[in-house]
Amino acid sequence: MSTVRLILLDIEGTTLPISFVKDVLFPYSDKVMPELLREQADNPLVKVALADIDAANPGCDPLAQLHDWTVRDEKVAPLKSLQGLAWKTGFETGALRAQLYPDVAPALEAWHKSGLRLAVYSSGSASAQRLLYGYSDAGDLTSLFEAFYDLDIGGKKIAESYREIASRAGVAPGEILFLSDIGAELDAAAEAGLRTCQLVRPEDGTVAHQGVRQAADFQSVSQQFELPVS
Repeated sequence: MSTVRLILLDIEGTTLPISFVKDVLFPYSDKVMPELLREQADNPLVKVALADIDAANPGCDPLAQLHDWTVRDEKVAPLKSLQGLAWKTGFETGALRAQLYPDVAPALEAWHKSGLRLAVYSSGSASAQRLLYGYSDAGDLTSLFEAFYDLDIGGKKIAESYREIASRAGVAPGEILFLSDIGAELDAAAEAGLRTCQLVRPEDGTVAHQGVRQAADFQSVSQQFELPVS
């Protein structure tokens, strides 16, 4: 079995409770979105997102469309882009603070200190990912990661996305360990040749996915893959 050189991490349900995203982040962005669209109307990111919304549903009320996408947790670029802008303000003003699982920060620090490379791959925008790890209850952890990948690289349930990440990182797919709670993502990563492990967090009610290794926390991941323990 090849040595793990890079650990690729999902966020929601893996390093951070799903409840934080659904019960804190989503309601916050929904609440401040009208003000954001007014005050940042000249922001190029806002203009592009609004144009994409109109292209997806011509003539629609953008706020209504964004709310609908939020309720259904759609992984669409204009929503993720605008949510990222909303959360940026929230984190920078102290209204938001990412609540990581308690086992996450110690493990990340131990892995990084040992020389393991760390990267994130999430459906949330790369800027939103940096906010979550930059303003966490464990402090600023962004320096531990070498890259933040989002949907610009491709869908998370497509094997080619993971091949592209391996190519950009300059490592063989078999030297990457992908951690996620979503079975379809793990299947796609495995198809690309990555090693995988499903985080089955009791707090999130994760359903175990057949055919993959499983762990309840990062300490278990370390034990199963012989990684440094915090």
